[in-house]
Amino acid sequence: MKILLPFFITLSTLIGLSASAQTTGKAALAKAIIADERLDTIQAMALKLLSGFSAGTSYNEVWIRDFNTFIKGSLRVHPKDEVKTNILLFFKIQGDDGNIVDGVVDSAKANVGYKYRYSPLLRGWAAHKNTVETDQESSLVQAVKKYIDVTGDKTILNEVIGGKTVLQRMEDAFIYLQKDRWSAKYGLVTGATTIDWGDVQADGGWGVAINDKTKWAIDIYDNAMFVMALHDFVAMQPKGYKAKQNWALVAANVTKNVRKYLWDSKEQKYIPHLYLNGSPFAPDFNEKEILYLGGSICAIQAGFNTPAEVKEINRQMVAAAAKEKHATIGITVYPPYPTERFPNMHSYDYQNGGDWTWFGGRMIAPLLSYGYSRDAYAELSPMLDRVIANNGFFEWYDVRSGAPKGSGDFRGEAGVLYDAITVLKQWAAKNK
Repeated sequence: MKILLPFFITLSTLIGLSASAQTTGKAALAKAIIADERLDTIQAMALKLLSGFSAGTSYNEVWIRDFNTFIKGSLRVHPKDEVKTNILLFFKIQGDDGNIVDGVVDSAKANVGYKYRYSPLLRGWAAHKNTVETDQESSLVQAVKKYIDVTGDKTILNEVIGGKTVLQRMEDAFIYLQKDRWSAKYGLVTGATTIDWGDVQADGGWGVAINDKTKWAIDIYDNAMFVMALHDFVAMQPKGYKAKQNWALVAANVTKNVRKYLWDSKEQKYIPHLYLNGSPFAPDFNEKEILYLGGSICAIQAGFNTPAEVKEINRQMVAAAAKEKHATIGITVYPPYPTERFPNMHSYDYQNGGDWTWFGGRMIAPLLSYGYSRDAYAELSPMLDRVIANNGFFEWYDVRSGAPKGSGDFRGEAGVLYDAITVLKQWAAKNK
């Protein structure tokens, strides 16, 4: 006992010193975050921009996939009833089969080239659906949850639209996915072959619409969004509400199947696609070498990965970004698809290797929740610098030149950064 005592004292001392160092390190980081003037500047810029609801200067529509990501900021600058009204637009023009549209727009401005939809429940408005993607239904349910989280107003769930409550309509949206966008073989959501979370297919005609060249596939983004929406619905449904299905069980089964069919345990990454009717790419193209950053971030948000896997996914994303001079972890995919393989979108353009803070910023909250606070701050920092350097929010950025691209006044980026900064500030306040 006398021989072992010094060892225990030393070990105890080391543990104490380690804990003290960690505490000191956190406090120093928290102090740096609190002193970072960029955070207040960008949040103020974001709230100013979120006075509107359309996606950005290039878009007249309110897009649900965008609105879902800036609704929290919108609720800081708009009365809750105005935000609720914009959410309900999507339920008022919901398809009879339960499907949800991408965007709604003043019918006088419905002149882009989409196949527009109209409804007697929403006079004066038109809507369209990019049929190659499968995230509209999930995005709307998530938006309802965020609205309730911020306002505490659960009355939205019982709003009656066309004889159905919002609760019933959300379930109809899930059932649509199970019937129209579902692989019984794999137990997962399906969609056309697009790049990661993108809404443009590889080739042939109007890229956002399913056609005779469409190759059906399963990807991580659609399934992660679906599971997040299922979790949100289960959390929202009132006590005693008799749901049409056990949605918690559906979420658990999708999660299990994601791990079984989409997660590559050897490479510690998600495969790009699981094909259902053949691949659009020639056999000599190894698509599995491509890292899907946006979908991987959403998978982490959905809770699909262990802490060790989250650390490795993040390492891979940081390593990918480091290969391009102006890239952040918001780069869509890396490496990009060669232009000849994906003729509808050239390499390094838009969703094919463009850098989107709209997705990269979503990684900050998960990093903080898994204890990677220093990584969170470091990975957010270049996104902040970019907004300040360009004096505004842009849709995406060229990773080779750093130039802002796409729509200006892009509310998706503003909303995601607003939320990321909020959670970063909250972490700093607790650890100062």
